[in-house]
Parts: sequence; structure tokens; C-alpha cells
Amino acid sequence: MGLYAIGDLHLHFQSELKAQAQLNDPVWIDHEERFMANCKDLISDDDTLVLVGDHSWGKDLSECEEDFAYIRQLPGRKILTRGNHDMFWDAKKTKKLNDLFQPELTFLQDGFEIYKDYALVATKGYTFEGPYYIDQRGQIIGYDESNKEHADKLVKREAERIRKSLDAAMAAGYTKIILFLHYPPTNVMEKESVFTDLAAAYHVEQVIYAHCHGERRFKDSIQGMYKGRLYRLVSGDYLNWEPLKILD
Repeated sequence: MGLYAIGDLHLHFQSELKAQAQLNDPVWIDHEERFMANCKDLISDDDTLVLVGDHSWGKDLSECEEDFAYIRQLPGRKILTRGNHDMFWDAKKTKKLNDLFQPELTFLQDGFEIYKDYALVATKGYTFEGPYYIDQRGQIIGYDESNKEHADKLVKREAERIRKSLDAAMAAGYTKIILFLHYPPTNVMEKESVFTDLAAAYHVEQVIYAHCHGERRFKDSIQGMYKGRLYRLVSGDYLNWEPLKILD
């Protein structure tokens, strides 16, 4: 058995393609075929694959049917977490999605799933991404205060969702925890955040995140060991469409 993760498939078999980068960047050309082939090489039916948000460009379930048909064909147990582009997924209606798609697909929000003796906790998360003000040397010297105020509200909401899920996992007796976020745990101006604080407070072993696209964005947040926790970026284009093994 193995636990694998990757994010940002951005499937669009039915919906109008909105991300022009997927038309122009070579890493996105035929990425669906390459990803499927990599999964079939790496993942067995006994393995678990966590898809870390931004599954489909479809704005509702009717525009996601072929995307989910594709995901169903992937090997292994499949757990999906929320991304910022997953317009089909209302967090308050996650049960409806699970009623529709389980046991083939599990949509994880406000709770936890189990892998061996680990609890898997997930939410979309949020980080303030700008606009930032840059000086002539390219250094960040400020940011939009009104947008930052709105972002702080979203961060607070997502942090509370994580806290409740972590509490539920610990109340159920799980001490080994993997945390999945779609957004990175910190923005480019931060060394720490409420998400890194929660990871430390609950002794989370690994924090897995996605969302950072293109080579210039791959270093936007923490990677590697930081204060006793392992932070790992799993955006599909960063991994060149090869799922990352998180645990044996």
C-alpha cells in the first residue's frame, strides 16, 4: 500500500478552457494522457491517491461529467480535496457529492479519512496573493489593504475548518496526521501563518499543498523540513504529472 498526492489537474473535457497557460505551456500539452499513464505505472488498486484541488474547470456538475469519468479510471482509492477553481463543489454540500460518487470517489471536507494509522485532514485553505506593490528593484514594499482584510476573513474561516477536523481526528484517537491544503500554507511575504501554527500545535507530520503553477511560482511557500514538519508542493506541472509518494 502507498499514499500518493498530486493537485491541479484542471480537467476540461466539456467546459470552456479558461486558463490560457494550458494552451501555451508545453508542460500542459496532453497532460491528461501523461498523467493517466504515470498513474497506471505507479499506483495499484491497493494504493490511495489524494487529488489536492482544482480538479475541473466545469462550473457545475453537468460540466464535470467527463472529468469525473476520467478520474474514476485512475487506479487506486481516490480522495478529492477542494481547490479554488472547483466551482461545482459547495463545501456545505459535500455530503451530496459523496452520496453521488462514493465508493468510487471520496470528497474530503470538514472531517478526516484514514490511511493505515494516519488521519488525513483537508481543506482548501487560503493565502493572500496580492496585489503587492513592488519598488524599482523588484522588492515587495506593500500590499492592497482592503484585499488583505478580505483575505484575512477567508484565512480565519479555513483555519477554523482545519482546527475542527484536527480535533475530530485526535478525539478519534489518531496521533499521526497528514494535512492537505490546496493553497500554500504561507504567501511570499510570510515566514509563518495560522496554518503552520496549526500544523505545529497538532504535531502534523506533513503538510501537502498545490496551487503554485509555473516555475516562477514553485518557490512561493515553504518546501522541505520546517520546524519539525515536512512541507511538500504537489502541483501537477511541478511534478510533471507524476504523483508524489507521501507514505508507504
